[in-house]
Amino acid sequence: MWRDESTTWQVAHRPLPDLGELLGRVDAVHGLYYLLMHGVFALVGDGDDPAGGGLWALRMPSVAATALAAAGVAAVAHRLVGARAALIAGCAYALLPPVQMYAQEGRSYAFVAAAVVWATYLMLCARWTAYAVVLLLGCWLHEFAALALLAHAPTAGRARGWRWSAGAVVVGLAPLALVSARQAQAQLGWLGRPSWQDWVAYGVLAGAVALLARGADRRLARVAVPLALLPPGLLLAVSLVHPWYVDRYVLYSLAGLALLVGARLAEVRAWWPWLLAAGLLAPLAWWSAWLRTPDSRKDDVLAVTAAVRERARPGDAVLFMPSRRREWLLSSPELYGTLRDVALDRTPAASRSLQGTELPPERIREALRASPRVLALLDPAGQPLDPFPAEAAKRDTLAASFERCSVTEVRGARIALYAHPGACARDPRGARP
Repeated sequence: MWRDESTTWQVAHRPLPDLGELLGRVDAVHGLYYLLMHGVFALVGDGDDPAGGGLWALRMPSVAATALAAAGVAAVAHRLVGARAALIAGCAYALLPPVQMYAQEGRSYAFVAAAVVWATYLMLCARWTAYAVVLLLGCWLHEFAALALLAHAPTAGRARGWRWSAGAVVVGLAPLALVSARQAQAQLGWLGRPSWQDWVAYGVLAGAVALLARGADRRLARVAVPLALLPPGLLLAVSLVHPWYVDRYVLYSLAGLALLVGARLAEVRAWWPWLLAAGLLAPLAWWSAWLRTPDSRKDDVLAVTAAVRERARPGDAVLFMPSRRREWLLSSPELYGTLRDVALDRTPAASRSLQGTELPPERIREALRASPRVLALLDPAGQPLDPFPAEAAKRDTLAASFERCSVTEVRGARIALYAHPGACARDPRGARP
């Protein structure tokens, strides 16, 4: 379980009044998903420990949503091309590595993809009320699903029903957009402008779409090409000014690629294209297996928890550097409750925030100096250091008043044990390498 899933876990376990107050301050864009997962956890009785089987409850809804999205891709292809293309397109969507990645992750992106794909099908059926409801649901799961409206415009833009439905979606999304706009700086401030890798990936996607669309059925191309290219392309362009681009925010655009793959392979009668497709399955299988390992994520919350549990004593001070890494322990309250969070001022629940609020720098220094042992949870070596005064106070106090007994590296994190000078040698447990 990585840090984003940990956020889902601890936020969705909050009482509904606390959840509502939190969303008024931060993370409103994921509010409907958190509410859904709150219901899932209440229904299945997952317990309080994600390592004890709760990960099934966290992730199975995303598995189901991905299955629903793959079925939707097949339904669109069946309506536009035929049964053979439907079978291939649905399977192709399920095999795409980014789809598999978010199929087994406790976040909202698989749900958004399912909503957009089925809205596309309803658009083709001219069922405008249902179209507006389903797409609005997707937008409330993540508001960048609204970019699908632009992808649908080339196909349905002349239909009066679509124009009314699109207007209804925009109006229905407005309350969430207004709230999340106030939260945007805190919510997306960690993002930088698109990297060259992002542009290369988009270029590869555009090249593949252009190749597959050449000679394809015109009706399918009018649906699939805008869906594949417009949402990521527009978000990349906007991100040159306002950095908002992350590929998972427009995961649903891969449905357009899968539709084109299904249509082209359905036309194939020669053996060599199928041989080429079969050859691609080997690297896809390796990639698929890798996506199911902790190395595929930035960090591993459960590994951090296990390392802290092995080294901690009841009453030890714990220090998060930076403070947002408190997320590593918040999903394990039975362990977090045995430690003294010396920098914490108000808990996440009390402050209606994701990670709580911290004390002023001078009070952090005082609390640290009074602590015999400190477990510091840090980012991997080489990561940029936060310049904020409270973070500088943590680093300076540890350097001036403590010696480092040991450092343990786990996926995406380091757990460093500090003690007052001379105490490490008297503590065999603390001196463990």
